[in-house]
Amino acid sequence: MGSTVNLPPGFRFCPSDEELVVHFLHRKAALLPCHPDVIPDLGLYPYDPWQLDGTYSFLSKALSEGKQRYFYSRRTQNKITSNGCWKPMAGRGEELVLASDSNKTVGTKKYFLFYTADGIRTNWVMEEYRLAGFGTSASTKTRNRQKQDYSKWVICRVYKRDLDEDDSGTDQLSCLDEVFLSLDDLDEISLPK
Repeated sequence: MGSTVNLPPGFRFCPSDEELVVHFLHRKAALLPCHPDVIPDLGLYPYDPWQLDGTYSFLSKALSEGKQRYFYSRRTQNKITSNGCWKPMAGRGEELVLASDSNKTVGTKKYFLFYTADGIRTNWVMEEYRLAGFGTSASTKTRNRQKQDYSKWVICRVYKRDLDEDDSGTDQLSCLDEVFLSLDDLDEISLPK
């Protein structure tokens, strides 16, 4: 791993979407400690994605697993850098992050691609995770304050996808899909009677 976090040998940081939202982002938004503190705070959007590889000393503490890097950042509409911008990925709307035990929505995930200032699409991807809501037991004034605090923080997972991956924004067919499609083809074949 590319982090200075002192984890025992063999441990890897491979959180699920639910774990990122519930165990990390929720604790950050609620100002609760998270031990070990493995995801750094970063005003991510002024930086080009290739600058996030630890080139700068303050970025070297970003926890990475493989090609993926994780950061807390403040939520903003302005995702512009000096060399380009992050734009929503075509064909990929906002996805719900569900709790595995209750199937309730705990957050959302949105995909972004980095485009250069010349409008050229790169293979840099950012997944931005946001909290879905807040508790309903508090007073209205407290809930509104909580909602504002919750909406300030996001977790960003940034990585460079392989050029072999599908660029259309749609998922490739699974092996099972291909089997079912081939069965449809069999219907067109008439057997001798």
